[in-house]
Amino acid sequence: MAGPVLEMRSIVKTFPGVKALSDVTLTVAQGEVHAICGENGAGKSTLMKVLSGVHPHGSYEGEILFDSEVCRFKDIRASEQRGIVIIHQELALVPHLSLAENIFLGNEHATRGLINWTETLKHATSVLRRVGLTDHPETRVSDIGVGKQQLVEIAKALSKEVKLLILDEPTAALNDEDSGKLLDLILELKNQGITSIIISHKLNEIRRVADSVTIIRDGRSIETLDVKSAETTEDRIISGMVGRDLDNRFPERTPHEAETGAAPAFEVRDWTVYHPIDQQRKVVDDVSLHVRRGEIVGIAGLMGAGRTELAMSVFGRSYGRYGGGTVLKDGTEIRTKSVAEAVGHGIAYVTEDRKHYGLNLIDTINRNISLTALGKVARRGVVDEHEERRVSEGFRKSMNIKAPTVFEPVGKLSGGNQQKVVLSKWIFAGPDVLILDEPTRGIDVGAKYEIYTVIDQLAAQGKAVVFISSELPELLGMCDRIYTMSAGRLTGEVPRAEATQEVLMRHMTKGDEDEMETGATR
Repeated sequence: MAGPVLEMRSIVKTFPGVKALSDVTLTVAQGEVHAICGENGAGKSTLMKVLSGVHPHGSYEGEILFDSEVCRFKDIRASEQRGIVIIHQELALVPHLSLAENIFLGNEHATRGLINWTETLKHATSVLRRVGLTDHPETRVSDIGVGKQQLVEIAKALSKEVKLLILDEPTAALNDEDSGKLLDLILELKNQGITSIIISHKLNEIRRVADSVTIIRDGRSIETLDVKSAETTEDRIISGMVGRDLDNRFPERTPHEAETGAAPAFEVRDWTVYHPIDQQRKVVDDVSLHVRRGEIVGIAGLMGAGRTELAMSVFGRSYGRYGGGTVLKDGTEIRTKSVAEAVGHGIAYVTEDRKHYGLNLIDTINRNISLTALGKVARRGVVDEHEERRVSEGFRKSMNIKAPTVFEPVGKLSGGNQQKVVLSKWIFAGPDVLILDEPTRGIDVGAKYEIYTVIDQLAAQGKAVVFISSELPELLGMCDRIYTMSAGRLTGEVPRAEATQEVLMRHMTKGDEDEMETGATR
């Protein structure tokens, strides 16, 4: 491996009340893919914002050397001029502009204020082909999928003659196929001499593409490991991230025993939903499932299987056009035509998209937690601020939400801590049924274990839990039974004792013509 292209020495970054980085050192070799791992809130993204000029020189302590020269970036443009480009987890594309316009936004091919569209489209086509996209450069960003949008961000970086590409959780919102394409592209860019830094919680992806991995914990750099070394196992990386060994990545769980003769706590019968725009297309087709008290029931399926559409439509018909079916609680049919009705019947839904649907990012932890059950902290219609603070402070401690106070804006928290706030607000509502849609997406293994423990405790209290996840090991580790879906239909019901990744995948890839196979009885 060549000498270092980047050195960050003794970086210290402090925010009011919080030391985000404390004496962090990072060395990246020329032409390598260097991974950065750490728990949510460990300081990974903050370190990259220091490097890219988001946090300008003077706002931190320490030294940055790029190509052996000391750099003092005053803003992002200054770092980009040196060839350092960062792609944030939240994509910075303008949806109603074309691919070409997005690629050269702020870097236009212009003379005397007039854009040369011939040159713009020509160069846009060239960089799009370089990342494997054949879409016309005049296509709007809103008309392509998230996977392609991530590639457009990389094309945008390539248009700036990037030398060091920083990718912050690049596959967090992608399915397996799109993730694979992106990882292949990172390796191809490596062959072209481009150095990359990738922040990721997905250890299998790190082992696939990275040459080295630096572990950051609690704002400090712990160690840098050679990924190809036999000693660099996933357990070794996890131990460095969380500061302890996780012998078991899931809490010990006693499988739920079926209650003889008891009605399910929650049941959906013959549920059908049509697409909100193409109202002739069924996205959920005649689905029936049930969950008993104290039971964690999983729903597995590939992208587009209809899992989220099922959950959202049951929870107050928040998605699509209702096409039929009933919801029962403790054997009695209930109305869930609105979110308020669903919540009133003790049903909670933790969305897969916490930033858009789960939280008010500009408000505090305090307000977000109390939002689902304001009546519990109100007196005669007026919120008792002392009681509200007492409740939220209790959740901050019990859920281990890493924040200096409950008055911290939720938007400033890491993904894992935001997810804990979402869970807290719904636990505070006191539901009997929790529908969890990708509850650990985009968070690290340490925070995952904490959330798994909370879910297990809720089941132990007699809650009925529906657990939707794209990670099969997660479903196998947490659930008593697992339903599988494909193309909007249930294709299998597998008890814990018979569940393997191979069995689930076989059910998940069934065609519409296949009948549902059942491995459990009511």
